[in-house]
Amino acid sequence: MQNIAIIGGGAAGFFAAISAKTTQPDATVTVFEKAGRVLAKVGVSGGGRCNLTNSFADITDLKQAYPRGDKLLKRLFKRFDYNDAYQWFEAHGVRLVTQSDNCVFPFSQSSQTIIDCLTHTAQRLGVTICLKHTLTSIAKQQQGKIEVHFKDKTSRTFDRVIITTGGSPRAVNLQYLEAIGNKIEMPVPSLFTFNITEKAFCNLMGTVVEHVVLSIPSTKFRSNGALLVTHWGMSGPATLKLSSYAARHLAENNYQSAVAVNWVYETNTQLVEQNLVAIATENPKKQMANIRPYDLPTRLWEYLLHRSDIDKEKRWGELGKKALHKLVETLTNDVHQISGKGSFRDEFVTCGGISLKSINPNTLESKVCKGLFFAGEVLDIDGITGGFNLQAAWTTGYVAGQEACV
Repeated sequence: MQNIAIIGGGAAGFFAAISAKTTQPDATVTVFEKAGRVLAKVGVSGGGRCNLTNSFADITDLKQAYPRGDKLLKRLFKRFDYNDAYQWFEAHGVRLVTQSDNCVFPFSQSSQTIIDCLTHTAQRLGVTICLKHTLTSIAKQQQGKIEVHFKDKTSRTFDRVIITTGGSPRAVNLQYLEAIGNKIEMPVPSLFTFNITEKAFCNLMGTVVEHVVLSIPSTKFRSNGALLVTHWGMSGPATLKLSSYAARHLAENNYQSAVAVNWVYETNTQLVEQNLVAIATENPKKQMANIRPYDLPTRLWEYLLHRSDIDKEKRWGELGKKALHKLVETLTNDVHQISGKGSFRDEFVTCGGISLKSINPNTLESKVCKGLFFAGEVLDIDGITGGFNLQAAWTTGYVAGQEACV
């Protein structure tokens, strides 16, 4: 009979515990959580509604959803993917709904539904939950056992240990794992908003453009989706995706970088120019401000005219070639300066953690410490917003829980 410890009472931890108990019902499974309650991050996911997975309908390459860890997850999804997660929760009494943006939520629109499902299932299976237990170190023992040391100076020995402590913003929090030989990828934030220096831009706060392309000039990093202008800068799905794709690049540059906005979601500048010429031809006497190409919001359109040095009262028929080219450039390549990062309260995600080179990709077991497994965001796996990070937690938790029973 296996004696299994799970360190961390979050999504991956609970799913690992449930998976282990389901695989080996006579195993002793204990979840240790440092806080006074479990599944706190699940509680705030999706604005308190819990975006627990995604239909992946728009994902043609896992790299789009997982900037780090896509290859590992492609392998693990063969054992437990988003369809399996959907079916698992419905089979355990949670009615789900898939939104038009492919995000999956409980029909109740409350994260408490997911928390109750996981805690009740774990309790029914006989999983023990220990709160206010902070891990300080682990040590390999004879006969392959692992000793776990806690902050209160107590220690316990287990046959298997699964680390599911989540993402850590500081590498020092992972030193106890590095000390026994696991390689650590330096943790940096992912999924954050951009602070923009220009006051006139921030004065557009509340403006939403549903389809833009964001990019960091002179790099491969680009994203698309909706952009929200805030009083501090840029937010919305396009911003969050770009922050994820470029997480390390932005960290290395101390969150000081140019960011280019294509406001019209059209990368062919000739087509944009042709569209503007057609408007000018059909409406030569109309003021520039009164006809908004691509249905751009009024305040944004007037701002872009100003950025292009064009008087908003100028007639469309008076638009010369030089001004036309300047306007096309502004619409398709409007460059701003990122001066720092903001936060995204719905998800707190870290890029980095246990290097995937340190684990067996089939079992999630440490290569340097037999019997030690990892699941969830403590691994160097992270996804964009939209339910992808919780799906990674369900998948890795499921696999680690099963493998710990072998």
